[in-house]
Amino acid sequence: MIVYGIPNCDTTQKAIAWLKKRKINFAFHNYREAGITAVKLNEWSKLAGWEKILNKKSTTWRSLAPEQQAAVTSQKAAVQVMLSHHSIIKRPVIEYNNKIVTGYNDALYQQEFK
Repeated sequence: MIVYGIPNCDTTQKAIAWLKKRKINFAFHNYREAGITAVKLNEWSKLAGWEKILNKKSTTWRSLAPEQQAAVTSQKAAVQVMLSHHSIIKRPVIEYNNKIVTGYNDALYQQEFK
């Protein structure tokens, strides 16, 4: 299991605390420092849809010019924006068993991470 996120993100911290409390082993990937590849973003997009990976509620999204926002109409465009602005990626993204879970959701975690 790999948890992708930013360490000072409240949602990422909640997810990590949830996993640690249940003694679930994971590796942490800080994509602000270690980066993220287009290959990985495309992989996630195929698993969950780019709309679920791109966080349109984020401050970063809201800070983009309206024309930049309007141009994000495809996976290719979304991946380019996420490569340029890592903090626009939904947090956390948890990879496990060839699946991903985005964000923090206690009920979903209980169902998925048995």
